[in-house]
Amino acid sequence: MPVSLPIDIALVKGFLADDEADALYRHGREQAPRGALLEVGSYCGKSTLYLAQACQDAAADSAVVYAVDHHIGSEEHQLGEMFHDPELYNAKEEHFDTFAEFRRNIRRAGFEELVVPLVAPSEVCARHWQTPLAMVFIDGGHSLTAALSDYRCWAAHIQRGGILAIHDLFPNPEEGGQAPIAVYRLALASGLFEPVERVNSLGILRRI
Repeated sequence: MPVSLPIDIALVKGFLADDEADALYRHGREQAPRGALLEVGSYCGKSTLYLAQACQDAAADSAVVYAVDHHIGSEEHQLGEMFHDPELYNAKEEHFDTFAEFRRNIRRAGFEELVVPLVAPSEVCARHWQTPLAMVFIDGGHSLTAALSDYRCWAAHIQRGGILAIHDLFPNPEEGGQAPIAVYRLALASGLFEPVERVNSLGILRRI
Protein backbone atom coordinates (compact mmCIF):
# COMPACT_ATOMS: atom_id res chain seq x y z
CA MET A 1 0.00 0.00 0.00
CA PRO A 2 1.41 3.45 -0.92
CA VAL A 3 2.65 5.62 1.92
CA SER A 4 0.11 8.21 3.07
CA LEU A 5 1.61 11.70 3.35
CA PRO A 6 0.03 14.91 4.69
CA ILE A 7 0.45 16.71 1.34
CA ASP A 8 0.11 15.76 -2.32
CA ILE A 9 3.56 14.40 -3.15
CA ALA A 10 2.90 14.89 -6.87
CA LEU A 11 3.20 18.64 -6.27
CA VAL A 12 6.67 18.32 -4.70
CA LYS A 13 9.57 18.71 -7.11
CA GLY A 14 12.06 15.87 -7.15
CA PHE A 15 13.43 12.81 -8.90
CA LEU A 16 12.39 9.96 -6.60
CA ALA A 17 10.29 7.16 -8.11
CA ASP A 18 7.31 5.86 -6.15
CA ASP A 19 8.81 2.43 -5.48
CA GLU A 20 12.07 4.05 -4.31
CA ALA A 21 10.14 6.36 -1.99
CA ASP A 22 8.26 3.41 -0.51
CA ALA A 23 11.55 1.58 0.13
CA LEU A 24 13.05 4.65 1.82
CA TYR A 25 9.99 4.94 4.03
CA ARG A 26 10.03 1.24 4.90
CA HIS A 27 13.69 1.18 5.92
CA GLY A 28 13.41 4.56 7.63
CA ARG A 29 10.52 3.36 9.76
CA GLU A 30 12.45 0.22 10.68
CA GLN A 31 15.53 2.21 11.68
CA ALA A 32 13.98 5.29 13.33
CA PRO A 33 13.60 3.66 16.78
CA ARG A 34 17.35 2.94 16.74
CA GLY A 35 18.53 6.50 16.13
CA ALA A 36 18.61 9.49 13.80
CA LEU A 37 18.19 9.36 10.03
CA LEU A 38 20.26 11.56 7.70
CA GLU A 39 19.99 12.36 4.01
CA VAL A 40 22.45 14.12 1.75
CA GLY A 41 20.75 15.97 -1.08
CA SER A 42 17.28 17.10 -0.03
CA TYR A 43 16.49 19.29 -3.08
CA CYS A 44 12.86 20.36 -2.49
CA GLY A 45 12.16 17.77 0.20
CA LYS A 46 10.51 14.82 -1.56
CA SER A 47 12.71 12.17 0.06
CA THR A 48 12.72 14.18 3.31
CA LEU A 49 8.95 13.92 3.55
CA TYR A 50 9.04 10.12 3.28
CA LEU A 51 11.77 9.85 5.91
CA ALA A 52 9.93 12.25 8.21
CA GLN A 53 6.72 10.25 7.79
CA ALA A 54 8.72 7.14 8.71
CA CYS A 55 9.90 8.87 11.88
CA GLN A 56 6.39 9.95 12.77
CA ASP A 57 4.92 6.49 12.17
CA ALA A 58 7.70 4.82 14.16
CA ALA A 59 6.58 6.94 17.14
CA ALA A 60 10.09 6.94 18.59
CA ASP A 61 10.96 9.86 20.87
CA SER A 62 14.44 10.27 19.32
CA ALA A 63 13.30 9.98 15.69
CA VAL A 64 14.52 12.88 13.56
CA VAL A 65 15.76 13.49 10.02
CA TYR A 66 18.89 15.56 9.45
CA ALA A 67 18.55 17.02 5.94
CA VAL A 68 21.96 17.99 4.52
CA ASP A 69 21.96 20.22 1.43
CA HIS A 70 23.63 23.51 0.51
CA HIS A 71 20.50 24.19 -1.59
CA ILE A 72 22.34 25.78 -4.49
CA GLY A 73 21.93 22.71 -6.68
CA SER A 74 24.32 20.16 -8.13
CA GLU A 75 26.19 20.57 -11.40
CA GLU A 76 23.22 19.36 -13.47
CA HIS A 77 20.85 21.95 -11.92
CA GLN A 78 22.78 25.04 -12.90
CA LEU A 79 21.70 27.56 -15.51
CA GLY A 80 21.86 26.00 -18.98
CA GLU A 81 22.26 22.41 -17.70
CA MET A 82 19.94 19.46 -18.38
CA PHE A 83 18.03 19.45 -15.06
CA HIS A 84 17.85 23.21 -14.53
CA ASP A 85 14.45 24.37 -13.25
CA PRO A 86 13.88 28.08 -13.94
CA GLU A 87 11.25 28.21 -11.17
CA LEU A 88 14.02 27.52 -8.65
CA TYR A 89 16.46 30.05 -10.07
CA ASN A 90 16.91 33.32 -8.18
CA ALA A 91 17.46 35.72 -11.09
CA LYS A 92 18.05 38.69 -8.81
CA GLU A 93 20.96 37.00 -7.03
CA GLU A 94 21.87 34.86 -10.06
CA HIS A 95 21.97 31.48 -8.35
CA PHE A 96 19.93 28.30 -8.03
CA ASP A 97 18.10 28.12 -4.69
CA THR A 98 15.89 25.27 -3.45
CA PHE A 99 15.77 26.15 0.26
CA ALA A 100 12.60 28.26 0.22
CA GLU A 101 10.72 25.51 -1.63
CA PHE A 102 12.14 22.87 0.73
CA ARG A 103 11.02 24.80 3.83
CA ARG A 104 7.59 25.40 2.33
CA ASN A 105 7.04 21.68 1.73
CA ILE A 106 8.21 20.67 5.21
CA ARG A 107 5.97 23.33 6.75
CA ARG A 108 2.92 22.33 4.68
CA ALA A 109 3.38 18.73 5.81
CA GLY A 110 3.64 19.75 9.47
CA PHE A 111 7.04 18.07 9.82
CA GLU A 112 9.03 21.00 11.20
CA GLU A 113 9.67 19.19 14.50
CA LEU A 114 10.90 16.05 12.71
CA VAL A 115 13.27 17.63 10.17
CA VAL A 116 16.51 19.46 10.98
CA PRO A 117 17.80 21.28 7.87
CA LEU A 118 21.61 21.53 7.68
CA VAL A 119 22.20 24.16 5.00
CA ALA A 120 25.88 23.71 4.17
CA PRO A 121 28.12 21.48 2.07
CA SER A 122 28.18 17.87 3.20
CA GLU A 123 31.83 17.93 4.25
CA VAL A 124 31.26 21.02 6.41
CA CYS A 125 28.31 19.40 8.21
CA ALA A 126 30.33 16.23 8.80
CA ARG A 127 33.48 17.92 10.04
CA HIS A 128 32.60 17.77 13.76
CA TRP A 129 29.75 15.26 13.57
CA GLN A 130 29.40 12.92 16.56
CA THR A 131 25.82 11.62 16.50
CA PRO A 132 25.49 7.92 15.58
CA LEU A 133 23.11 7.38 12.66
CA ALA A 134 20.62 4.58 12.08
CA MET A 135 20.25 5.35 8.35
CA VAL A 136 22.03 7.47 5.75
CA PHE A 137 20.56 8.24 2.32
CA ILE A 138 23.04 9.59 -0.23
CA ASP A 139 21.56 11.53 -3.15
CA GLY A 140 23.81 14.58 -3.41
CA GLY A 141 26.16 15.68 -6.18
CA HIS A 142 26.70 13.04 -8.84
CA SER A 143 30.29 13.82 -9.78
CA LEU A 144 32.74 11.19 -8.56
CA THR A 145 34.37 13.73 -6.26
CA ALA A 146 31.06 14.72 -4.66
CA ALA A 147 29.69 11.17 -4.33
CA LEU A 148 32.92 9.86 -2.80
CA SER A 149 33.03 12.77 -0.38
CA ASP A 150 29.46 12.14 0.78
CA TYR A 151 30.22 8.45 1.35
CA ARG A 152 33.45 9.15 3.22
CA CYS A 153 31.80 11.85 5.33
CA TRP A 154 28.88 9.77 6.57
CA ALA A 155 29.41 6.01 6.20
CA ALA A 156 31.56 5.78 9.33
CA HIS A 157 28.74 7.26 11.43
CA ILE A 158 26.25 4.49 10.59
CA GLN A 159 25.60 2.15 13.50
CA ARG A 160 26.03 -1.59 13.12
CA GLY A 161 22.81 -2.92 11.67
CA GLY A 162 22.03 0.50 10.22
CA ILE A 163 21.18 1.28 6.62
CA LEU A 164 23.10 3.00 3.82
CA ALA A 165 20.87 3.89 0.86
CA ILE A 166 22.34 5.25 -2.38
CA HIS A 167 20.22 6.71 -5.19
CA ASP A 168 20.69 6.72 -8.97
CA LEU A 169 22.51 3.43 -9.48
CA PHE A 170 22.86 2.88 -13.21
CA PRO A 171 24.92 -0.15 -14.35
CA ASN A 172 25.25 1.23 -17.90
CA PRO A 173 26.70 4.67 -18.71
CA GLU A 174 23.98 5.35 -21.28
CA GLU A 175 21.39 5.16 -18.48
CA GLY A 176 23.02 7.75 -16.24
CA GLY A 177 26.11 8.92 -14.38
CA GLN A 178 28.42 6.28 -12.93
CA ALA A 179 29.55 7.96 -9.70
CA PRO A 180 26.74 6.66 -7.43
CA ILE A 181 27.15 3.05 -8.52
CA ALA A 182 30.92 3.36 -8.13
CA VAL A 183 30.38 4.42 -4.52
CA TYR A 184 27.88 1.58 -4.02
CA ARG A 185 30.46 -0.91 -5.24
CA LEU A 186 33.12 0.70 -3.05
CA ALA A 187 30.88 0.27 0.00
CA LEU A 188 30.37 -3.42 -0.80
CA ALA A 189 34.08 -3.96 -1.43
CA SER A 190 34.94 -2.37 1.93
CA GLY A 191 33.52 -5.34 3.79
CA LEU A 192 31.57 -2.97 6.05
CA PHE A 193 28.25 -3.36 4.26
CA GLU A 194 26.12 -6.17 2.90
CA PRO A 195 23.43 -5.87 0.21
CA VAL A 196 19.80 -5.84 1.32
CA GLU A 197 17.85 -4.98 -1.83
CA ARG A 198 17.77 -2.97 -5.04
CA VAL A 199 14.61 -1.03 -5.84
CA ASN A 200 14.67 0.64 -9.25
CA SER A 201 17.81 2.84 -9.04
CA LEU A 202 17.97 2.75 -5.24
CA GLY A 203 20.49 0.47 -3.53
CA ILE A 204 20.03 -0.56 0.11
CA LEU A 205 22.99 -1.80 2.17
CA ARG A 206 23.24 -2.79 5.82
CA ARG A 207 26.19 -1.97 8.07
CA ILE A 208 27.71 -5.22 9.28
